[in-house]
Amino acid sequence: MKLSEFDYYLPKNLIAQELIKPRDRSRLLILDRKNGVIEHRYFFNIIDYLKPNDILVLNNSCVFPARLIGHKIPYGGKIEIFLHKKIGIQKWECLIGGRGREGIEIIFDHNLKAKILQNNNDGTWLVKFNKKGKELFDIIDKIGYTPLPPYIKRKNKNNKDKYSYQTIYANPNKKGSVAAPTAGLHFTKRLLKKIASQGIHIEYITLHVGLGTFAPVKTEDITKHKLHAEFIEVNKQTIEKIQKAKKNKQRIIAVGTTTVRTLEAIFNKNLSIKKSFQQKDKIQGWVDIFIYPGYKFKIVDAIITNFHLPKSTLLMLVSAFAGQKQIKNAYKEAVKRQYRFYSYGDAMLIK
Repeated sequence: MKLSEFDYYLPKNLIAQELIKPRDRSRLLILDRKNGVIEHRYFFNIIDYLKPNDILVLNNSCVFPARLIGHKIPYGGKIEIFLHKKIGIQKWECLIGGRGREGIEIIFDHNLKAKILQNNNDGTWLVKFNKKGKELFDIIDKIGYTPLPPYIKRKNKNNKDKYSYQTIYANPNKKGSVAAPTAGLHFTKRLLKKIASQGIHIEYITLHVGLGTFAPVKTEDITKHKLHAEFIEVNKQTIEKIQKAKKNKQRIIAVGTTTVRTLEAIFNKNLSIKKSFQQKDKIQGWVDIFIYPGYKFKIVDAIITNFHLPKSTLLMLVSAFAGQKQIKNAYKEAVKRQYRFYSYGDAMLIK
């Protein structure tokens, strides 16, 4: 399967630069994957497509300001550290902007220091900080910058983005994402309350969004692409509810591709949990599942998602779910009707 099959034309003016306010006023394209029929609504109309006893599953991971600007010791040269994956109590896998090399020490505000331990030779570096745990995250919250995608070009980033580039249900005790699970940005507290009042069950999983979700595919044969692993955590009560719902033929509706990947990764075909994720009162582990056309879905019955970049693994996932032809038709229709694309853009329900 070729990478070029997942390309499409998108005018630059359709790349959203800011979040719609209120959030649920974004547009919503509905694609029926059974017959290819397309409808056009607004996101607050999503409730019209949900049924009592549906299970709506959201990713409650919290984005933290993962971009840190520091200076090398002792020469003072500016350097940027992008926190990607927590490896240990004080160690992180990072991207580095500027000239980095093993052994360099870096100082940040609030007496935070770091040392570059190792070049991982895959574009990432191993970095050790002098702080750990809550103290480290408290400092990061003060000095870090919101890690917005590079296609958001406007000035004055960060101040309002700390709020807008975060779902309203993000759990502050679940910090770890370096990018927002953007399908969830469309929900408001009022809309979630209305959904729950209609007998629709809302459940949460955690996947800390990292490079695995957004890293570009560099091989023309997409089957040779390898995803960076991302950490997941789900309590067993949620798992049991999903297992029971599937047996009762209730729909499982995943909000975002991160939720899709979490659910599809942790279950065997017979809906039992894979042993590698088993813990006492929850399941957790690292997932690198790559879903592209030909994949057979075990859990997910419908997906709420955004419009994704050309040639991205996210576009491949939704193509696997709805079919390449139908996704291409839907994207052409979205371009024609001037939908807003990518992280701050409009939404799509594939049912």
